[in-house]
Amino acid sequence: MPKKLFLLDAFALVFRAYYALIRNPRITSKGRNTNAQFGFTNTIIELIKNQNPTHMAVCFDTHAPTERHTDFADYKANRQETPEDILSAVPDIKRIIEGLNIPVIAIDGYEADDVIGALAKMAEKEGYEVYMVTPDKDYGQLVSENIKIYKPPYQGGKFEILGPKEVCEKWDIEKVEQVIDILGMMGDAVDNIPGIKGVGEKTAAKLLKEYGSLENVLANAENIKGSIGEKVRAGKEVALMSKKLATIITNVPVEFHEENFLIKEMNKPALKEIFEELEFKTLGKRILGDEIDGAPEAWNGSEEAKPKKAVTAQMDLFGNIIEQPETLPIAIGSGSDEMPTGADKNINNTPHDYSLVQTDAEINDLVKYLSTFNEICFDTETTGIDANEAEIVGISFSVKPGEGFYVFCPEDQAETSRRLQFFKPLFNDASKTWVGHNIKYDMLILKWQGIEIAGNTFDSMLAHYVIEPDGKNGMDALSEKFLGYEPVHIEELIGKKGKGQGTMRDVEPEKIKEYAAEDADITLQLKMVLLPKLKEREVEKYFMKWKTRW
Repeated sequence: MPKKLFLLDAFALVFRAYYALIRNPRITSKGRNTNAQFGFTNTIIELIKNQNPTHMAVCFDTHAPTERHTDFADYKANRQETPEDILSAVPDIKRIIEGLNIPVIAIDGYEADDVIGALAKMAEKEGYEVYMVTPDKDYGQLVSENIKIYKPPYQGGKFEILGPKEVCEKWDIEKVEQVIDILGMMGDAVDNIPGIKGVGEKTAAKLLKEYGSLENVLANAENIKGSIGEKVRAGKEVALMSKKLATIITNVPVEFHEENFLIKEMNKPALKEIFEELEFKTLGKRILGDEIDGAPEAWNGSEEAKPKKAVTAQMDLFGNIIEQPETLPIAIGSGSDEMPTGADKNINNTPHDYSLVQTDAEINDLVKYLSTFNEICFDTETTGIDANEAEIVGISFSVKPGEGFYVFCPEDQAETSRRLQFFKPLFNDASKTWVGHNIKYDMLILKWQGIEIAGNTFDSMLAHYVIEPDGKNGMDALSEKFLGYEPVHIEELIGKKGKGQGTMRDVEPEKIKEYAAEDADITLQLKMVLLPKLKEREVEKYFMKWKTRW
């Protein structure tokens, strides 16, 4: 039987787990969000069950500064503040890991990827097959025939195992060592590694094909023609520093004693205790094989997990916000908002005026126009659903029903950031109200661009959730129900879910325009329908209170 070591990048997986459930959060009877604990536990259990590891460890970052922070004071400086839900989840997650008798490893002065890199190289020498469990692309530099990246499944997709061939194909390079050369040139927005200004992934790969390494690119900078040559010559020092920042350190004071990493019998009493606290009744039963006592399982908004009594769901969801749930003035399941099944309106038979905005002059005109309105609906189009990893492809706006604007953002993220800065004064205007559907996601995307909303917000998804907690709250479903309008489905642009599904980056801007501008337009119209219902149902105060906790 081969020796298989799985090394988990704890925080990367914790963040991934939390945001994977952001649209349908798991809330306990005491009002705690347990997305991170639930998703992480599922990940580790599925690994043990399906991948048959013989050895395992979970590696955490610490709060201590690293050599990278000494080299570059702004390293990771643009990272958003970690949500309180995640901070409060970490002690629970460590208790779960310890209950599974899996070692937790964290070393001051080094990041988790350094520790994983060091352990992976040590274990490889001992004849192990090593799998680095992470969604982080930077680990590609460590990959060999015996060390691979294991990307857990996400949002119903399949897991991926990336060896040297897959890493090279992904980056369009000849050898995995060139991953750090690419990162040195293009930088990494997630870690605030600057790279060469104006050089993206494709340009970096092209230069490596010709010169082989970052050092050779810089040595031949005088021979590189045009604007690219100018950028390379201007960015020599920052490129070398960026490569060093992106290089995973494998000389770490950690030891690999294989007996300490063996998969052992779990500590069932310890797991039972934490699962009961987190109200993981079904998950706990699946893992421990017996009934978990305590409160009902936390509700995640799905039909399968829905509490039998809707009033109980309201009490569970709001916790201490609603002290007397039996008096909650919500007519749940009244059917008063139901429409006949099927929507008879769509983009092909409904008048609309959607515009594509690309040039600086067009953007300036749009900003001037939007600034004359007090309420603006917006929506971001991105390359994925994880706001901490996705790149922005475009942003749409609407201020009148039937009208919308789509601002195209190119793959060059430096150019995208420049374009978005035109809108910064608008988002900084505290007198504006911004409307969105699951607006927290869009705000997070903007935050990575250095833009924060100063004004008030209205989330149509949250508004409907307060009005009808049992109902579907996706934008498409609400549009069909309240507006009798069937929006363009994203699958029409990027294909059906699965291995062959593309991203919005693959779609022509003119084609995205209709879809994206429609999203903003429909969300604005939903706000017009839902706001009166909040008042009619006398739940506006609950919407406002829950909005501060969402």
